[in-house]
Amino acid sequence: MDSSAGTELRESVMAVARQMRRHRPDNGLTLSQMQLLGEISRAGVTTPAELGALMHVKVQSLTDSLNELVTRELIARRPDDTDRRRQLVEITAGGAALLAADRAERDEWLQDTMRDTLSTLEVDLLMLVAPILRKLADADSAR
Repeated sequence: MDSSAGTELRESVMAVARQMRRHRPDNGLTLSQMQLLGEISRAGVTTPAELGALMHVKVQSLTDSLNELVTRELIARRPDDTDRRRQLVEITAGGAALLAADRAERDEWLQDTMRDTLSTLEVDLLMLVAPILRKLADADSAR
């Protein structure tokens, strides 16, 4: 495979990702706090150590963000019933609502932009490519 194909795909995906970040609602959270909230949502009840492993960061680097999310009542933290030394975190109803609003705004921007910019054929092609992009995104976690 030609290495320029990887470069073109990376640059295109990153350009779309940058545009989507620009169309986030201002909810007072940093991008890394939003990413952490999303990981907690996907993981369900989890530990800071498991989150660190998922996000490829040290647990200590998550502490301030976790504390901020707890303070804002977007996540709840509690001791593990089986091992009282371990802390469990999970998303709250408020955190789920904030995440849903954030995703809805970006989805709306993407839908509107696709409708206004792309032909029907281009939209259909993108929808064919979406599962392939997901396969690439999940490939690292499968190794």
